[in-house]
Amino acid sequence: MTALLAIENRSLDKKVKIHPKAEGVEGSSIYVKSNEKIKMLDLIYGLMLRSGNDAATAIAYEVSGSVEEFAKLMNQRAKQLGANNTNFVNPHGLSHKDHYTTAYDLGIITREALKNPIFKEIVKTKFWLADRDGYKHFTNKNRILNMCEGGDGVKIGYTKIAGRCLVASATRNNMQFIAVTLNDGDWFNTANKLLNYA
Repeated sequence: MTALLAIENRSLDKKVKIHPKAEGVEGSSIYVKSNEKIKMLDLIYGLMLRSGNDAATAIAYEVSGSVEEFAKLMNQRAKQLGANNTNFVNPHGLSHKDHYTTAYDLGIITREALKNPIFKEIVKTKFWLADRDGYKHFTNKNRILNMCEGGDGVKIGYTKIAGRCLVASATRNNMQFIAVTLNDGDWFNTANKLLNYA
């Protein structure tokens, strides 16, 4: 949802000035620095390939001015799509008692996002070289891209509370399928089986 809203609301070439609160966000990171300028496109690649929680926070501040306002935008879009059992309170998915979703809702949100050609291209990218100093070699953490025939997305996620979560996709014979696994230690194999079954 964060990536989709970034693509829909900002020019991908825009140099985003990193908000101080985006630096040092816990968990996976692309190591943004306060006031650094990074292209929106690079932030989205850092978000989707590296699960950059700092990139997610930087996007939220750029699009909406705060995490809280961006979460409102996320929830508004989720309701539009019929993701009725989802509530966002942050742009990165770090644990919060009021932040939740379901496998079905993740499927709905992903289906909408994959209609966007830029999103579709980003999530199937195995490697991205960002236009910045320092950490710029982004390798995709999603092993479905290599292990599943036609694997072309989408995103991994992990917190201690949620466990290993994966939204995966594959395209064969001009049909794209989405598989969602939540709290599954064997996430890649399970998603691969689901996609092969479909």
